[in-house]
Amino acid sequence: MEGEKPEVMGKFGAVYGIRGWLKVYSYTGDPESLFTYTPWFCRAPGSDWREISITEYKRHGDGFIAKIADVDVREEAQLYTGMEIGIKGSSLPDLPEGEYRWRDLIGLRVVNLQGYFMGTVKSLMETGANDVLVVKADINDQYEIRERLLPYIDNVVREVNLEQRVIRVDWEPDF
Repeated sequence: MEGEKPEVMGKFGAVYGIRGWLKVYSYTGDPESLFTYTPWFCRAPGSDWREISITEYKRHGDGFIAKIADVDVREEAQLYTGMEIGIKGSSLPDLPEGEYRWRDLIGLRVVNLQGYFMGTVKSLMETGANDVLVVKADINDQYEIRERLLPYIDNVVREVNLEQRVIRVDWEPDF
């Protein structure tokens, strides 16, 4: 695929029925919003993205099932099982000032208010109460900490600067 690389927003699960439907796992905050984006792209791990069209979708249990254009039998649909679903980042809506997508935070350096380098954001996780930054500590961390979990809340995360690629936090380095 040429140009902009799709952002992973979900994946296909098991085949549903005999007419080519697949379970869809959405990684979006509102799972049904995944179906508002077009076009969709899919890929198997380690392969290239290819464009697909969804002709129908519907709620099924606590998830969704979808029908890919020109995939009409179970055996064809089975080829899509486990594939990632991507959409172009440019089709995502702009966020309000001060809000960030997880993908924007991964790789940023984390520094506390005293200037101590805490590490680099490796990932984020959802806990229900709040999101948590998973920060991989520097190999030479003076507190011999390998990974820090910092709550992504206002009184901890004081500043996110995407240009400087740094997050400033109010957090003790030995915690």
